[in-house]
Amino acid sequence: MKSLTVSFIIMLGLFVILSKHCSGSCTDADCWLPKPSVGHLEAINDTQSLVVSWPVKPSGLVGNIYEVEVSRTEEHHVIYRTNVSVSSGESPEHTWRWISDVPLECADHSVRIRNIYNRSVVSPWSNYSTNPGVKAKEEAKIFPFERMLREGSTVIFCCVPPAGVNIKSMKFRGIEQSLFSIGGRVKAITVKNLTIPNVHIKHLLLSCTETTGDTRHSLNFVSFPPQKPRNISCVTLDMATVHCTWDSGEEREPDYRNKQIYTLHIDSIKDPVNCTQSSCSFPAVPRLQKYNISVVVKNMLGEERQSYSFNISERVFPVVEKVRVNTGVTNATVFWSLQANLTQMNLLCQVSTAPPNTTELRCNSLTGLCKIKVEDLLPNTKYSVKVSCSVSGRLWGEWTPPSSFMTLPLVSLDLWRRIQQLSVSHIRRVTLLWKPHIFGTAATVTIQSYKVQLSQEGQIRTESVEGGENRTEVSVGPGRCDITVQAVLHSGSSVPAHITIPPINYTENIPIQKRLSSNESGGLYLQWNEQNTVTTTTTTCSYTVEWCILGNAVPCSLQWIKVPEGDQALLLPAKNFKAGCRYTFKIYGCTESGYKLLETHTGYSQELQSVPSAVLVEPIFTTSSSVTLEWRYNEDDPALPAFITGYLVTVQEAQSGLLPGLFNISVSNPRVKSVTVEDLHQNQEYICSVSALTTWGPGPSASITIRTRTNYILHLVQILTPLFLLLGCGALFWSQRKLVLNRLKELFAYPVGMSIKHPEFDSFLSETDQKLQSQKPEECLSCDIEIVNIRPPVHETTVAHTSVPTETQAARHSPPREQLQETYIPQSAVLPSDAQQQTGITNKSYLYIKLDKKDTLCDSESSFEHSECSQESCEVIYGYIANDTV
Repeated sequence: MKSLTVSFIIMLGLFVILSKHCSGSCTDADCWLPKPSVGHLEAINDTQSLVVSWPVKPSGLVGNIYEVEVSRTEEHHVIYRTNVSVSSGESPEHTWRWISDVPLECADHSVRIRNIYNRSVVSPWSNYSTNPGVKAKEEAKIFPFERMLREGSTVIFCCVPPAGVNIKSMKFRGIEQSLFSIGGRVKAITVKNLTIPNVHIKHLLLSCTETTGDTRHSLNFVSFPPQKPRNISCVTLDMATVHCTWDSGEEREPDYRNKQIYTLHIDSIKDPVNCTQSSCSFPAVPRLQKYNISVVVKNMLGEERQSYSFNISERVFPVVEKVRVNTGVTNATVFWSLQANLTQMNLLCQVSTAPPNTTELRCNSLTGLCKIKVEDLLPNTKYSVKVSCSVSGRLWGEWTPPSSFMTLPLVSLDLWRRIQQLSVSHIRRVTLLWKPHIFGTAATVTIQSYKVQLSQEGQIRTESVEGGENRTEVSVGPGRCDITVQAVLHSGSSVPAHITIPPINYTENIPIQKRLSSNESGGLYLQWNEQNTVTTTTTTCSYTVEWCILGNAVPCSLQWIKVPEGDQALLLPAKNFKAGCRYTFKIYGCTESGYKLLETHTGYSQELQSVPSAVLVEPIFTTSSSVTLEWRYNEDDPALPAFITGYLVTVQEAQSGLLPGLFNISVSNPRVKSVTVEDLHQNQEYICSVSALTTWGPGPSASITIRTRTNYILHLVQILTPLFLLLGCGALFWSQRKLVLNRLKELFAYPVGMSIKHPEFDSFLSETDQKLQSQKPEECLSCDIEIVNIRPPVHETTVAHTSVPTETQAARHSPPREQLQETYIPQSAVLPSDAQQQTGITNKSYLYIKLDKKDTLCDSESSFEHSECSQESCEVIYGYIANDTV
């Protein structure tokens, strides 16, 4: 017994010594660590998580590390191992979480731990703490089962068969998948990247078929995890309520099985505030300026949180209401108020009008009513106004809806006059004309009437003209008269127009006359010189150009246009004028005493060619060698379609149809209407025409036929000249008259002793004439071609191309009175000798042919037919034509 006591005491001492040593610095190799134990193991099947906790004792050891090992199935196949660092003194128990890729129901999952010190000292493993898998009893079970799965994740589905049954196949959405084993008879498949089905119920169908042929089904659901709120912003409208908004992320189709819950947490308030998907409101905390909030969103697949901080005094968002506008002609006064009285907070407001014009002002009204006067608006124009306010210019509130208003109309008058001197001395009739100009285009303005006021020599009188009229006539005296015309409106304003009528003794210089040149565009360009204004007074206002709308036609519908001071040119477009119509433009300069006529311009927008013809004045004055033409033409007629630049006079012989004109005379001065044409022939008919010239050329002509006179003096000279010559010769030879008579007798009398009978003399003259005619050479105008058929006798052969006539033949065929020269050439052509029929061609016109009575001439037709001659042979007729002229 004593020995047992001693042994117990020794063992106790050793234990105390070792415990004390190891609780210190444990640096020896013989240091050992106690075996740890797993305090608690919890399985969370929805998240496939294992929560492990074990006790941690306070210790002086540095680097307290635990190695955690997770194994699967009853055989404890290690699937995960990690080191967990635990700090001493933080908590008596440490908790560690692990998420499995396989549903925890598919197999047993065991966890054990051990302590590691300084990477060399390792405690023994703790005992396994096991979470058992599901054991199927009567039918196979599929996991996960009716669980909410995350979109886009990879999921392992398993099928646990009952005892004695194996799994044959597994299908996902009706498609068979590849199987793999999870210990024992449990089979599983892997599905990657889950997508949300495009059906109302977002479910996934999974089927498992046993070897017995039984099939089991399972439904799971797919949804998306919560999205973190973004762009949180909080404002207050009245410093009493705070309104926060945020972006909830991508818009997704709501899932009633996986609803998202939004809450707002305030640091200074314990209870959260329930919110909608994108906004939340809560009462402002009194005297709290700095707010720290968090927006939390949760659903079955997780939780997201976003924090935000703000100063409430910097997040004031004023709301404007009750905008009202009082309008004027060129301005408007805008009134507005706010939902909350924020005028004590340095309130700034902006007023914007459309067309664009923005004005900013401070609103410090104690009543909360703000106003501003908007200037520089157009009369009779529609505008809209909107207002936005801010506190200290940090955060501007929403613009109010546009409020429309219209400024009041403004009417001005363009006033002009026409002055007519009456026959009554010193009384003038003034026609006042005006054109109302209404600014803006918003609405039609009705003019009720016009007020006309005349001021002359200290007397003022007023007349009223109906609103539909635009002219009136007044009578004024000889002095200067100031006239004012103003439109009377129901609402709005009118600008009065003024004009001065100069005194009757106001002298005017003769205005400058100018002729305008038309151009291709058809417009009219007027230009005048500034120095042509009044010399005694200077120009103080503008210029006025007046003309008649219908040109110079009567009556005149007056039109005018004002030209600003400093401009001395005006371009009038062609669309306001008619081609071929003459317009007269009067240019007036404005002076202190009234308008003064400076220049007069006349022209056409486009000249036409169709001008009337001139009228010839009869009788026409003619001489034997000239003609003087006079005509009438009104070149200043305002009805003419073009300016007359001159005249074209044409004088042409009546018999000379081939020549376009014998005389063309151009008259460049349109006021000269007579011309004398010289160098004509006596007693000859001429066609005289006159046409007016324009820029297009000559117009229609007026024509007349005249005959020049006979020059009888010339005829008398021609007759008397020979007579006087004879008388002179007679007087010259009067003393020798006997000798001259004897010479004449010798010349015209028969020779003495010669007796010639008249018949013989006539025959002699005729024969001599025939001889001379035969010797006269003449050109051949025509030739007769004779075809002769030649048939030689049977006993005689004739070579056609060598047959030359003998002297006898030549003599026989020649005329008896003439001897042919040797240079004569036969005019004959004969066909070749081998032909049965020979044909000769003879120029019959130049032959003198003598035929014997026995010879027969056979003529053939030009078609070379056989001769109808009864004789069997015909003779070739030869002749000679002289080369030399006889």
